[in-house]
Amino acid sequence: MHIYPMTVEMLPHIAILEHLCFSDPWSQASLEEELRNPLSTWLVAEVSGQTAGYAGMHRVLDEACVTDVAVSPAYRRKGVGKALMLALEDICRREGSAFLTLEVRESNLGAIALYRGLGFEKAGRRKYYYTHPTEDALLLTKFFAREATL
Repeated sequence: MHIYPMTVEMLPHIAILEHLCFSDPWSQASLEEELRNPLSTWLVAEVSGQTAGYAGMHRVLDEACVTDVAVSPAYRRKGVGKALMLALEDICRREGSAFLTLEVRESNLGAIALYRGLGFEKAGRRKYYYTHPTEDALLLTKFFAREATL
């Protein structure tokens, strides 16, 4: 598996995967705008020449927030999501982020298990955060400063 920065040339395929993975997907134009955002970092995971998944985050000062994680159904439960999250965490640590936070559908038990296994803790709930269907989001956070003191 190779993980590298997302490029504009990848966006048509990424947009298809976004629609495959989410009921309320980002448009290709929104993804392209994100690539131009200096606060954004977007990574792609490739397996055997195929796009297996991607992830994005925003970083402002010492705060980081995952904006999107998607894994192709063919590559789920094969370590792609974990590899992408670890790559984002590595960037956060190098850049001095105090924490990384994210929202996840409360019904997405596989993703919740992944994030908790990586050391994310429940920090709150966002009522009715998701649509199609309407659902609460769990707010999960991993504090890097805590790791340094343990």
